[in-house]
Amino acid sequence: MTDIAIHVEGVRKAFGSVQALDGVSLQAEQGRVFGLLGPNGAGKTTLVRILTTLLLPDEGRATVLGHDVRTQREGLRPLIGLAGQYAAVDENLTGRENLVMVGRLYHLGRREARRRADEVLERFDLAHAAGRPAKTFSGGMRRRLDLAASLVGRPEVLFLDEPTTGLDPRSRRTMWALIRELVEEGTTLLLTTQYLEEADELADRIAVVDHGRVIAEGTSDELKARLARDYVEVGVERPETFDAALAALRDVTDEEIQAEREALRISLPAVHGARDLLDAVRRLDAADVELADIGLRRPSLDEVFLALTGHEDAPSSPGAPGQDGRAEERREEVTA
Repeated sequence: MTDIAIHVEGVRKAFGSVQALDGVSLQAEQGRVFGLLGPNGAGKTTLVRILTTLLLPDEGRATVLGHDVRTQREGLRPLIGLAGQYAAVDENLTGRENLVMVGRLYHLGRREARRRADEVLERFDLAHAAGRPAKTFSGGMRRRLDLAASLVGRPEVLFLDEPTTGLDPRSRRTMWALIRELVEEGTTLLLTTQYLEEADELADRIAVVDHGRVIAEGTSDELKARLARDYVEVGVERPETFDAALAALRDVTDEEIQAEREALRISLPAVHGARDLLDAVRRLDAADVELADIGLRRPSLDEVFLALTGHEDAPSSPGAPGQDGRAEERREEVTA
């Protein structure tokens, strides 16, 4: 049986009248990527802060690598790494100086801190810029430097809180490749993200969080299966045959059909799976409709998310971490 790296049970956290976490429970296996997917204000960052000992939970229990985040914080901190939503680097220090400073905070000797700094700079393709002030780095370079800093201490569990926020598509995929390398080497990752594609691409298991609660959990395929049906998607070649295609497909199902006339695309629920696809092909052929393409597809993670939450995204709630609640969160960090 795979060991559990992160165990969370009934965790609650409030900031004033705002309930940021409302009884969250989950488990993440060692050597895997566990994704926390949810809109702004869902409670993802608050949970990460609790698991990385920056916040204390009001109720419930959480352990990371067997260490209780409330009572065994000093023993846990050397074992974990954190890269937050924004690159936490000193802009006036060079890339190397930033990493050496992190190494010293991990109580490494000067020589070992420099050695590890040079090691991760090389790994993240930043060696050429090691002597430059971080303020001269591009956004993608800063994010890589931030991730490199989180690895100087060689953590067993790495927490990545929306690591690709603000990156262009190319930089985002570079970051994905680095994350995959870490997992292949045995690092356990807890990844928070608002990007559905990112969760689908990276996470072995996903928990969907909304309003401080886990509302669904499973693999990407398991979550998609919750919508309980596939779709037949049809691309019509010629605009003049679109109405004939629509009429033919209405004989396939009694369910609602989605028609996009300008895009010449039609989709219909495949209640009987591949059998409905074959029926659609036969009826379209009989109606002499020329097809651009046709296929059976599963629901996307986007559709699952919308079905589960009822919205694509949500702004942070007033008073939640990130707005008024940030001051209270900082106060607890100082006293923790």
